[in-house]
Amino acid sequence: MKNILFVIITIGFISCNKNNVFSEYKSIPEDKGWEVKNKISLEAELTDTISKHDMYINIRHASVYEYRNLFLYLHTKYPNGTLKTDTFECILTDEKGNWLGSGAGDLWDHEVLIKRNTKFPMSGKYIFTFEQAMRFGDQPVIDPLRYILDIGLTIEKTEKK
Repeated sequence: MKNILFVIITIGFISCNKNNVFSEYKSIPEDKGWEVKNKISLEAELTDTISKHDMYINIRHASVYEYRNLFLYLHTKYPNGTLKTDTFECILTDEKGNWLGSGAGDLWDHEVLIKRNTKFPMSGKYIFTFEQAMRFGDQPVIDPLRYILDIGLTIEKTEKK
């Protein structure tokens, strides 16, 4: 039920934003957590090579998520097959441990700006693949990572000011 409500709210928000070029979320199985081997891919057909765009990582998690942040690898495959990998730290709480996103009950949503005023150099299908990269101290990757429920990507045309 929570996922259905989230999808309805997300669709409503997206439809109100005329600058959106792409926005999609994928759910992570709550019973399994986000396993390292579970890479999440989103495909976007992008044709505008002239306008500047802002890109956001969208994160939905339960309030019992144990960490202040989320480290991710974002692999971008360009239409010509070129592959680029970026590492992002998404800060989810302030210094006192208060969630920074918007919350409803025990669910929290974060929209984290990762690129501003970026242009897509070629028209065609881009594949964006998320891989969780959380570590704790000297431990290897936390596997599975619990309580991250959805990961998404939003691409908007940069608003002119």
